[in-house]
Amino acid sequence: MEITALAPMIAAPQPKPATALLSRVLDFSCVDGPGSRMVLFFQGCNMDCIGCHNPQTIGLCNHCGDCVAHCPNGALELVRGVGQRKRMRCDAGRCLRCDQCLPHCPRGGNPSAVAYTPEQLVQLIADRAPLLDGVTFSGGEATLQHGFIGRLCDALAQDPRTARLGRLLDSNGLLAARHWPALLQRCDGVMLDIKALDESLHRRLTGRSNRQVLESAALLARADKLTELRWLVIEGVNDGEAEVQALLALWRSLESGAPLRLNRFQHHGVGERGQQMAATSQARMEQLHQRLQQQGVPLLPLPRID
Repeated sequence: MEITALAPMIAAPQPKPATALLSRVLDFSCVDGPGSRMVLFFQGCNMDCIGCHNPQTIGLCNHCGDCVAHCPNGALELVRGVGQRKRMRCDAGRCLRCDQCLPHCPRGGNPSAVAYTPEQLVQLIADRAPLLDGVTFSGGEATLQHGFIGRLCDALAQDPRTARLGRLLDSNGLLAARHWPALLQRCDGVMLDIKALDESLHRRLTGRSNRQVLESAALLARADKLTELRWLVIEGVNDGEAEVQALLALWRSLESGAPLRLNRFQHHGVGERGQQMAATSQARMEQLHQRLQQQGVPLLPLPRID
């Protein structure tokens, strides 16, 4: 009688759930798209902007532990594992989001960033959905995690509690052209940030060329997904006559009619490099607003300074 040996039943390893690292979740905002919106600030960016107002979202924590001693609430701990492995841990119950640890990260990271699955974010958004008009994916640079955002958008569209909410991306435009279609099928539009039109100036301000940014602008306009252009005005740096003329030429070439939002550079939140540049005056903002408006560019209202 032949006996066939039975192989032991070994369960196949289960794939880890998809996660994305978020620096912050802002429950309600009225400046990140139309209406009342929840904003998801994704951790990590492929630019290194001198004038970034969220510099703690640029880098990724490498668990060096330099920030631990600077937390006044004892929320940060460097947990050591096997061998040389170590990992930063933030106790959410102790963390008061005072941000005193952030200036001490040599990588521009955020030790209190949290990894979420799409399901966790859907539940978080659904809990606040009755008071929301939409969700905005920001950062950092949200499109660095474009695959995750696609899955999250599908989950939001399929859940009856969140299906009605609009979905917008705030992007620097560095996403490769081949990745845009999948996102644009799932999002209502893109708010595109313009840092500078001159390439050498763009490199000085961001560390990157603006060629892909301009290609993305044209792609989004052709797809009728360019919700608005956003220009961070740094007085005396990127607001000269040549830049204004180039901005006008860009807007006209897109033929999309997308409105332009002028954002004022200020020192609140910026890093040490940004502090070396002068804050943009309200007078300069109003001057540029009037100049562009006279040229037929639709502009969103300037925020007032009280």
